[in-house]
Amino acid sequence: MKLGGIRLRHCKNTEDSHSIILPLPAKVRIPMSMHIGAPCSPIVKKGDTVTVGQKIGDTDAFMSAPIHSSVSGKVINICDYRMSSGKICKLAEIETDGDQTVCPDIKPPEIKDKESFLKAIRESGLTGMGGASFPAHVKLASKQNVDTLCINAAECEPYITSDYRQMVEAPEDVIDGIRNILRYLSIPQCIIGIEKNKPKAIELLTEKAKPYPEIKVMTLPCTYPQGAEKVLIYNALGRIVMEGQLPADQGVIVMNVSSAAFVSRYLKTGMPMISRMLTVDGDNVIGKKCNVIAQIGTPVIDVLKFAECDLDRAERLLYGGPMMGVSIRDINDPVLKSSNAILAFKKYTSKKASPKPSACIHCGSCIKACPFHLMPPDICRSYERKNVQELESLKVALCMNCGCCTYVCPAKRPVAETNQLAKSLLMSKGKK
Repeated sequence: MKLGGIRLRHCKNTEDSHSIILPLPAKVRIPMSMHIGAPCSPIVKKGDTVTVGQKIGDTDAFMSAPIHSSVSGKVINICDYRMSSGKICKLAEIETDGDQTVCPDIKPPEIKDKESFLKAIRESGLTGMGGASFPAHVKLASKQNVDTLCINAAECEPYITSDYRQMVEAPEDVIDGIRNILRYLSIPQCIIGIEKNKPKAIELLTEKAKPYPEIKVMTLPCTYPQGAEKVLIYNALGRIVMEGQLPADQGVIVMNVSSAAFVSRYLKTGMPMISRMLTVDGDNVIGKKCNVIAQIGTPVIDVLKFAECDLDRAERLLYGGPMMGVSIRDINDPVLKSSNAILAFKKYTSKKASPKPSACIHCGSCIKACPFHLMPPDICRSYERKNVQELESLKVALCMNCGCCTYVCPAKRPVAETNQLAKSLLMSKGKK
């Protein structure tokens, strides 16, 4: 069986741009929810002095991850913050003192076994760095019998090169992080899946993995969405993650390549997740396309100014890539744990305005493009009739919102958006 998908222009303008440490911002804005699951509650208050790596938010909820300060300075506000999902969480605003004084509690964790390893990963605040923001300790605590760790190094979205730079700048960290995960979770093998348009990364990681036969590098075709969990698992292992299943149900844990590198650094230093590498790119409104290492909570405007962005012309701002990215509603919104890229595009003109959608012409392009060969026209009709049973039988819950259907639609219909509305309707009726 061959999965669907599309071919995109890669636009990897920054693949040769070595990462640069972004200058420390005057203040950071750190939300208490940067992960799937329960938001944290602030454990600091206005007027408190904080240090780098200090825990400033936590919760007893299982599906969550603690929040740490990325700077040293003074908490100047605790306020409500509206996330891209529309939900509200608390946010800590910290004025930096410029000293970057490290929290005295920071030290490498003592790891003896699986339990202490998982506890350390939770304390690190690590969430999925590929964009999904799934708490890493929850994923790694799988109760199923897992035989393969699959490292997602596909980076199939256009423009984004932060994972690629992680691989070529710190391949030792990637391999060391993988070895620690395999060791403490007793997983016998690892496959690193990399798209073939990254030959330098393939060569480097293959060379670094030579002493470790349990780690193999696999070259993947350049087809979007190659980095989607179910697609990656099928292409790397030939296993099918069925509707309602998790990857672990097929004996696999999938982890982003930058997450693996972070594990290595955290076990050596004890410094939690307070910064991340991200790509800054777009069209000609970005004067200096680059990869930067930014403190979590850095305002987007600081990143854009560093990249010499023409803010007067930049109207379309995105966290992530152009296919699955999320709109940035305010240039003062912060860099998040999941922010692998910030993209900026100029305003549309009347000549280039988005065409209005027309009626479906039943060409089948969306069906062919869908990785799972779903039936978007039928899903749309069932959604319009609010027929939950039909939507369930059409397997709309499998839709991962990759956007392939909308991208290829000649009628310019909001196909992916309709699929998400249909999924929401299922959830509202108690369907999973």
